[in-house]
Amino acid sequence: MSTGELLSIDPLELKFFFELRKQISCSLQLSNKTDNYVAFKVKTTNPKKYCVRPNTGIVMPRSTCDVTVTMQAQKEAPPDMQCKDKFLLQSVKAPDGTTSKGITPEMFNKEAGHVVEECKLRVVYLAPTQPPSPVAEGSEEGSSPRGSVSENGNFNNGPDSTPVTRAFAERSDGSEKSVEAKALIARLTDEKNNAVRQNTKLNQELELLKRESSKSRGGVSMVIVVLIGLLGIIMGYLLNKA
Repeated sequence: MSTGELLSIDPLELKFFFELRKQISCSLQLSNKTDNYVAFKVKTTNPKKYCVRPNTGIVMPRSTCDVTVTMQAQKEAPPDMQCKDKFLLQSVKAPDGTTSKGITPEMFNKEAGHVVEECKLRVVYLAPTQPPSPVAEGSEEGSSPRGSVSENGNFNNGPDSTPVTRAFAERSDGSEKSVEAKALIARLTDEKNNAVRQNTKLNQELELLKRESSKSRGGVSMVIVVLIGLLGIIMGYLLNKA
């Protein structure tokens, strides 16, 4: 924190968690320690690279003002993550009731006799912080929820492998259903063949019964003929005796 006669500035370093192709912002807090209106202005050595909101303004007596500095998305990182860009914050007493629209460049002109406080701010690039790895609920002894390769080379599935597991399960279900369908078709075919064989056997037995029945009927007829013949002979013999 910088403590001048007019403003306290916190922090004195503009720290950006640097990431390629991403806008990054950081904030400054300006605190007015006086009973006067204080005008401020922010300058930078690389105005095309940064956007400052607000870059000029008024800090009311005994109050604070936040300034946001945004770095445009960068296509490449500087060597060793070192940045030479700098900022200059100027502050000066302003007449009571002054608004942001009433701020003019002349107010920060030292040659015009104005007392201008200046504070230099350096830019620092930091590596982006890595969030802690989430641990799945119910995991035992800190085991990782992500897929990992075990010592025998098998892949242990985690949450990210759920679609693969689901697809494998669907293929397994399809294979099982295919096997069941084939088994059902084979069983029905066997039952059909058995029914055909039974039908053929029944037909053969029926034919045999028909033949035996025919023979039986023929035998009875011959017996009747023989009996009638014998009866005729007996009747003839009796008539002759008479």
